[in-house]
Order: sequence, then structure tokens, then C-alpha cells
Amino acid sequence: MTKTSGGSPSGTRGSGEIAGVPTRYIGIGVIVVLAIWFLFANLDKVKIQFWVFTVTCPLWIALLATLLGGAALGWLMKGRRSR
Repeated sequence: MTKTSGGSPSGTRGSGEIAGVPTRYIGIGVIVVLAIWFLFANLDKVKIQFWVFTVTCPLWIALLATLLGGAALGWLMKGRRSR
């Protein structure tokens, strides 16, 4: 790779930063803030029926459990992507 006059390698993509913060982190931050806002907007109690039993809990707990389960699955599956 050759360096350009700006000092960055010429074969790389755009800087992808806003005010020195990577755009990936900004996107993750926005998603986290929206998820927290959504959780606290849903405070009613709900009944969740599984195959054998029924649980009553606040909706935000069920949504949080789903969010964490999805994040865990995404994290586990990220290594399986073909490159």
C-alpha cells in the first residue's frame, strides 16, 4: 500500500469516524438507547405461556430477556460467518 499526502494508506475505506468516535460504536449506542427507551415504555404485566407453565411478569423483563438472548446468539454466530 502507498501512503497518500494525508498519511493514510490509499487502499483503505473511508475513516468511518464522527468526532473521533468510530461510527460502529455510535450505531451500537443509538440502538442501546432506543432499546432501553422501548423497554421502559412497556411496563405493563403480561402472561407468558410456555409449553407446560405460565409466567406473569412485567413486559420489559420479557423484552429484555429476548434482547439479551438475541445479542448472545448474534455474538455466538459472528464467528461462523464465511469470509
